[in-house]
Amino acid sequence: MNLIELCLLAAIWGASFLFLRIAAPEFGPLALIALRVGIAALVLAPVLRSAPARRQLRAKAWPLLVVGISNSALPFGLFAYSTLYLDAGLDSILNATTPIWTALIAAAWFQASLGRRQVAGLLLGLAGVVLLAWDTLGAGIPGVPLAIAAALLATACYGFAVNYSKRHLAGIQPLVVAFGSQFFAAIVLLPAALPFWPRQAIAASTWMCVAALGVVCTGLAYILYFRLIERVGAAYAASVTFLIPVFGLIWGALFLGEKVTPAMLAGCAVVLLGTALASGKLENLFGGKRKTGPTVEQKLSSEIKINNKSP
Repeated sequence: MNLIELCLLAAIWGASFLFLRIAAPEFGPLALIALRVGIAALVLAPVLRSAPARRQLRAKAWPLLVVGISNSALPFGLFAYSTLYLDAGLDSILNATTPIWTALIAAAWFQASLGRRQVAGLLLGLAGVVLLAWDTLGAGIPGVPLAIAAALLATACYGFAVNYSKRHLAGIQPLVVAFGSQFFAAIVLLPAALPFWPRQAIAASTWMCVAALGVVCTGLAYILYFRLIERVGAAYAASVTFLIPVFGLIWGALFLGEKVTPAMLAGCAVVLLGTALASGKLENLFGGKRKTGPTVEQKLSSEIKINNKSP
């Protein structure tokens, strides 16, 4: 049952790239993401029925605002922009670099140590990104370089948010953080989105994609995600990172006719291997853990309880 739910979560988050790819051209990135986070906040609002949850929301309003911007408003918007030029499958692969950025930012800003395998993972992940970018840039499509940069900046935002949350939101109910981040992201985005609100009529199918993004890919996905953590632990739930690109590629190929090239598959494999090394998932395959002080994996062992890594 847990494996089924993990695959369901990966399928949902993988589908978010499909919905972004369909809806972003009609709505524009700002309006689309303002709707997404606003709808998600409504879905998650029942958490405020608890008095302790309301107290935590008030007490941590400022950190929740920071997380709302860095974990939702900015990266969601950047990914929405990138889908104007990149395939859904490619975006889903680039999203998998989030743990690499998390480890790098933890080492650079939060004094977490990086072992040799983590460094190797960072370099390997970078090589995978270069391989993907080289294959995509070869098509010579205008806007693609900036779109790739936007996707990578989005994952860097996720990496910052994970580290910031670990330091400033420890002990807060995860669903309070989930609601608060979406609520504050909506507060920030709505005024900015109004001048860019679409003037043309929007197709009903596109509205359905928007609803799916807010209700299913954000609101309900958070609930499923934290339920998995409660039942089987953060380490198991974290493995969803490796499944999201699989579904992103499948949905893009099935519903959008996107091509899956050998270079894309190779780049995906390299990125995922680098991610596994950088996040410590392959540690036990290489003779156990080194005793050289706390690693990135140890310092961020509970990060998954606070933030998701999906667009």
